[in-house]
Amino acid sequence: MASLPHHSKSLALITEDHAFITPAKLVKTMDDMQKWEKSEAYFEYLGFLFAINDSIKAVSNTKGSEKASLNINKFVSMLDTLSQWVDEIPPVQQPQRFGNASFKIWYGRLKEQAIELLKGVLPSELYRAIPEISVYLEEGFGNATRIDYGTGHELSFIMFLCSLYKIGYLIETDFSATACKVFVRYLNLVRKLQQTYRMEPAGSHGVWSLDDYQFVPFIWGSSQLMAHPKIEPPMFLKPDIVHTFSDDYMFLSCIKYINQVKTGPFAEHSNQLWSISAVSSWSKINSGLIKMYKAEVLSKFPLVQHIVFGSLFTLQPAERAASIRRPRLADYGGAAPASFKAPVQPEKDSKESHTVSENTVTS
Repeated sequence: MASLPHHSKSLALITEDHAFITPAKLVKTMDDMQKWEKSEAYFEYLGFLFAINDSIKAVSNTKGSEKASLNINKFVSMLDTLSQWVDEIPPVQQPQRFGNASFKIWYGRLKEQAIELLKGVLPSELYRAIPEISVYLEEGFGNATRIDYGTGHELSFIMFLCSLYKIGYLIETDFSATACKVFVRYLNLVRKLQQTYRMEPAGSHGVWSLDDYQFVPFIWGSSQLMAHPKIEPPMFLKPDIVHTFSDDYMFLSCIKYINQVKTGPFAEHSNQLWSISAVSSWSKINSGLIKMYKAEVLSKFPLVQHIVFGSLFTLQPAERAASIRRPRLADYGGAAPASFKAPVQPEKDSKESHTVSENTVTS
């Protein structure tokens, strides 16, 4: 296995003597939510979300993927392998309509082979990180007991992507391809899993949720559409626009998928998204969705209780007046790069449901 090359823009956070550990669930009561919302993990996760968001402003999937590195392409190939497994493990005939038991077989194979899959991608000097980062990968595709999938699983996969930067495998110039190539391929895979194995939405609020399964592709996808010369917010309701541009823009691919799996008027089955079409700009939609994500996903105990913490994502409190910061074990003398900066103090979101509208995005 080739050694990991040196990169001047590496965001690696580990030292040679870094001690990796198997992550565990640590948010066990409502009182622990305050620890989470003030933790290094919380701000590092948001910092990564913001960094990717900024890197793909006005960038299509094609443009963001055209200079994908070898390391990015290795992970795309790994996801292609997982997709091939779905073809090899067809759904079984069973009485119940949802939750096909064959997903348990697919997921069992993932659990059994995750370490070897990662060894096939990572250089040998990073093998010691695999027991820790593999947990985030395994948790990124759904729950094998309930046979469901939701934003918590999406979050776990994004933490896995972030961990690849923390260990130095991916670098800052990989930001756009991480979203436009790796994450897009991930979305294709989880949609295939959902459809093949009839997976239930995890924790869905039905018509009042943004989407049954995903959230982040709407955030990153709205960033992609900023300043688009043809596609303004009301136009994502037009079938011809969705058909023409869905392969190149995450937001529109999400709309296309919703139209494939749901019937009836869009305003009825996806009311939250329908209301977004009235917002005046993609930049307002983007900022509004981030606020909504923090309130409706990152602040919900039923989801956060399943997040696991190890040496890369810790519940240690983030330093006051720091930016989205490096882990406490980082061997850096200066501040984090600007691409990882974001305000440390979390917003005091209300307990009420947050929606994206012209009012909320300008508040």
